[in-house]
Amino acid sequence: METGAFEADVLVIGGGLSGAWSAIGAARAGAQVILVDKGYVGTSGVAAAAGPGHWWVAPEQREAAIRQRLETAQGLGDADWMAQILDLTWRTLPTFAAYYRFPKDEAGQVQYRSLRGPEYLRGLRRLAMDLGVRILDHHPALELLQTHDGAIVGAAGQTRPGAEPWRVIAGAVVLASGGCAVGSRLHGSRNNTGDGHLMAAEAGADFSGMEFSAYYTVGPATLPNTRSMLFSFARYFDAAGRELDIPPGERVEPLAKALLEGPVFCTLDRTPEDIRAIMPSVQPNFMLGFDRAGVDPYTDRFEVTLLGEGTIRGVGGLRLRAIDGRTAVEGLYAVGDVASRERVTGAISGGGAVNSSWALSSGLLAGQAAASFARRAGRSSPLQVRALGRAGLRAQRQAATVDAADAIAAVRSEMNPYDKNLFRSGAGLSASQARLEQGWRYIADHGQALGDGALRLREAASMTAVARWCVASGLNRVESRGMHHRLDAPTKDSSLAKRLRSGGLDQVWTEYERPVARIEAA
Repeated sequence: METGAFEADVLVIGGGLSGAWSAIGAARAGAQVILVDKGYVGTSGVAAAAGPGHWWVAPEQREAAIRQRLETAQGLGDADWMAQILDLTWRTLPTFAAYYRFPKDEAGQVQYRSLRGPEYLRGLRRLAMDLGVRILDHHPALELLQTHDGAIVGAAGQTRPGAEPWRVIAGAVVLASGGCAVGSRLHGSRNNTGDGHLMAAEAGADFSGMEFSAYYTVGPATLPNTRSMLFSFARYFDAAGRELDIPPGERVEPLAKALLEGPVFCTLDRTPEDIRAIMPSVQPNFMLGFDRAGVDPYTDRFEVTLLGEGTIRGVGGLRLRAIDGRTAVEGLYAVGDVASRERVTGAISGGGAVNSSWALSSGLLAGQAAASFARRAGRSSPLQVRALGRAGLRAQRQAATVDAADAIAAVRSEMNPYDKNLFRSGAGLSASQARLEQGWRYIADHGQALGDGALRLREAASMTAVARWCVASGLNRVESRGMHHRLDAPTKDSSLAKRLRSGGLDQVWTEYERPVARIEAA
């Protein structure tokens, strides 16, 4: 395990899909790249536990695909951004064939749309290493480094295990730390704790779309496997065995209402035989959990739950000044789920397809842009930088013991219950806001963990910060749009077809941008 001080042209923080593609893009642009990850690049993140599909559309079909997406984007989409990610996805995936064995259909045509997460991530790791990217596994970043003139020039963190300090000085930094699952225990999301969000906010970056953070995924209550299209064939039952009138599909509100009444059980017996035959190879992680538990999901009934995805398959994240990942802070870029996807998904989730294409294309574009910026900026002397980390690292007042587990539990209790986060109201959001503010204040004033405890407390601070921006944004958007549902404002307000910015640390703020320059779909 490497520790100490490093230098690079571009530092990428996070080794999931977008981080790996960022490193690849920067390396292809001629940059010396270091990629750091909290886990192991190739197995870390939600994509590694899934089967990422892509928004794979032939050129002659793109105009219709974009038009259809704009109609469902609830007034917040951007056709130009959509066109760019469609084109880059189409051109890029075939070039990955040396690192991934794409299947062929019955006619012998190569199928590029969907990839198996484990093989996809392993292939990206090999490609990055072949391009000369230096990968530092188990090196979580804790804070960004900044020059006196405000530019971001690196990051500092510690190793896992051992808590040995490290820092990287770089000409530009790409944040690819993923979305924040706010402690929901979604499969593969253990490391998705909002670290990049907090680091960027400490540097002065802001956010957009954080109110669109109420996406829930159905999964077995006692097994880790989630994310499967098989639930589109589900039938649901109450504890007495009575079948419930819950239509399968993306709308989870009927299931959530039933879960508020008591346990809900499911069977996947409607799954067609041809789908059953390919599931072990298409989504092996999903089937493996059932196999180990001795459950046949096609005949047995198993208890289900809904797991919050926060900003992972939500929409919000760091506000970008351009599609190349530039944030409001010089030298800092953001890609994938840590960045806002409003322009490519609108107010609804991009699911796997659009989000995966966004991870790929935003990663490549930001990697190239960061490499170009680094060439112009050069590297700063280590003597000229300052560390920006605050909450959980440096107490603003008197240092005291802060229980990270309790702090995370407090966030989970506000952001995961259906009656608080899925079925929202002004009164409920205000109550959550007050409790989250109290938790943040205590961490910021007294949190100062050392050694192994620093990472967990920093994660608690990050989750709390993300929750505050989500709740404040949901409170300000007094309407129901996309995945944001307000019981006290159940209809869409046409005057609010505009993006909502947020930010701030000790004082959270929200502010609407100018209306999106297009006619909102009915």
